[in-house]
Amino acid sequence: MSWLSILWGLLLLLCILKPGIRSSADRLDGRVLELDDSNFDSAISSFDYILVDFYAPWCGHCQRLSPQLDEAAPILAGLKDPIAVAKLNADKFTTVARKYEIDGYPTLKLFKRGVPVDYHGPRKAHKLVSHLKKIVSPDVSILGSDSAISDFVEAVGTYFPIYIGFGLDEMVISHLAIKYKRKAWFSVAKDFSEDAMVLYDFDKVPALVVFHPNYNQQSVFYGPFEDEFLGDFIKQNLIPLAVPMNRETLKLLSDDDRKIVLTIMEDENEEKSQKLIKLLKAAASANRDLVFGYVGVKQWDEFANTFGANEDTNFPKLIIWNGDEQYFTVIGYESLDEEEDQSSQISRFLEGYREGRMEKKMIKGPSFMDYMNVISIAAVFIIVFLVAILMLIRRLSTHDDNKPRKDIYDDDDDDEGEEESSAESPESDYEVRKKED
Repeated sequence: MSWLSILWGLLLLLCILKPGIRSSADRLDGRVLELDDSNFDSAISSFDYILVDFYAPWCGHCQRLSPQLDEAAPILAGLKDPIAVAKLNADKFTTVARKYEIDGYPTLKLFKRGVPVDYHGPRKAHKLVSHLKKIVSPDVSILGSDSAISDFVEAVGTYFPIYIGFGLDEMVISHLAIKYKRKAWFSVAKDFSEDAMVLYDFDKVPALVVFHPNYNQQSVFYGPFEDEFLGDFIKQNLIPLAVPMNRETLKLLSDDDRKIVLTIMEDENEEKSQKLIKLLKAAASANRDLVFGYVGVKQWDEFANTFGANEDTNFPKLIIWNGDEQYFTVIGYESLDEEEDQSSQISRFLEGYREGRMEKKMIKGPSFMDYMNVISIAAVFIIVFLVAILMLIRRLSTHDDNKPRKDIYDDDDDDEGEEESSAESPESDYEVRKKED
């Protein structure tokens, strides 16, 4: 063995033993690595993918995120393209924090071969895993057999829609796959059998099949495969034909500029509601310029009540909503009659919308009585405040002017407590603490 080989071996051993550097076997143990300013650079350079949590010990959101990362770490370590998980106390190791412009906690960054990318996705363990798998995956996966197709569909999971191009050149969809990489899985099947054609319900090639595993919905596109038409198909099918309205789907719809045909029903799970949802899917398939959504009062009454749904409403109720404070009813078709053909009623509702026979309404705000209650409560506080001021003035008048007035000026602790309480609000995604030089 030459002296050069021995030297390289010693250098490799030193790298493995150096804090923050792990071998391929070590990085699969699924532990969350603790980084500091001495091993940070070596850690991010030793992994192809490493998710770093920049946290502060006092941060409540950081404390809630920590067990989610502990749960996700072993799953991410076991992926085909493993992702290491690490954390750094950014409140202590400020040099590293300043280098990566960390000003809020927790901040998550995914380092892809040393290059940081901000992560703004969900932080619950299973959803975080789904999003990170998506980020590190190829833009377009190439599938060479029926078994490869099955393995791909099973591996990617059910969180995102899946596009498979059968008999399609990957270059046709590659730029759109890059554009929508964070929202869907893209693949091209180079070789497949007639069984696959039956399974995915297409009868000629080339064909682009998209399906939503969570909603058991599928669509097929046979072309033309020019950018305009292909792009419209991909964008319109990022959400299912009929969308159940919840907080997750509202986030998806925030990037969609189409108007929403919203059907409000009493209970989504009733048999009659399921039949109606099938009709909504058919209408959505024929009216791709609109989004068709539905919500059950039993499932999300607060959202349904926003559009005036209450015990006096005739369900199912149909409205047109553009996503802001306004919505529209079609005159004569505010509700569907369950005794008549609902498919025809939906068609007439859409005709009325396209012909402009609508009435504009505002989403529901506080009632007059709500305002009265607010005013009453405010009046009580005003009276209490005035009495407190009078008592304070009377008390001050009995004090020597030269004595320090601790009760007036020494209240910084209370203000700080209020500020910290506000920062811990579950409505915010991370905490910001001003640092002093």
